[in-house]
Amino acid sequence: MAEQLFRKLNTQPLADSLALLPYHRRRDRSVDTDSPAVTVMTDLSMSRLVTVRTDAGLDEAQELMRLAGVRMLMVVDDRGHIVGLATSRDLTGEKPIHFASEQRVTRDEIRIADIMTTKGRMEVLQFADVERARVGDIVQTLRESSRQHAVVVQPNPGGDEMLLRGLFSITQIGRQLGIEIEPSGAVQSFAELETVLNPTGQATG
Repeated sequence: MAEQLFRKLNTQPLADSLALLPYHRRRDRSVDTDSPAVTVMTDLSMSRLVTVRTDAGLDEAQELMRLAGVRMLMVVDDRGHIVGLATSRDLTGEKPIHFASEQRVTRDEIRIADIMTTKGRMEVLQFADVERARVGDIVQTLRESSRQHAVVVQPNPGGDEMLLRGLFSITQIGRQLGIEIEPSGAVQSFAELETVLNPTGQATG
């Protein structure tokens, strides 16, 4: 038998009191607002796209988001073609309420196709521009447009259509920067972000 290379750690009885370690949001030091924008983009050439059918119900879409750990789904038709997108805000915000009121239906009767942002109304970023952009540029773009997500496209070398290349999520960017970013207003720097998001002056460590 090979010599055992592991050792048993010492244990001791638990003290009477047990408290939680104070949580300090940690900023990913490898990413800041001057970092290349591609460092915070979900690159769909290397990541699987999470999609949902047009006929899916709201609860089904929410469960898919939860299981996949995402807050946005691309909506596809029966042929697998992208026809729109749906965000968590679309599912839980005012859209379903207004649709149910106007169409006199219950929430269970609402389909993703009823509340999604259709392909024709999607605003996209060109990958060529993203390659030259910084993380701060993406944050400012999302905040000025009051959007939580941005879709990135690039031309298809083998055809006339555009290819879906990547996605930006303001929640994910904030997580990588170590802060929470509200999708509204304009900012110029990480220092300004911290001023907006930490008005008490507490530093983000």
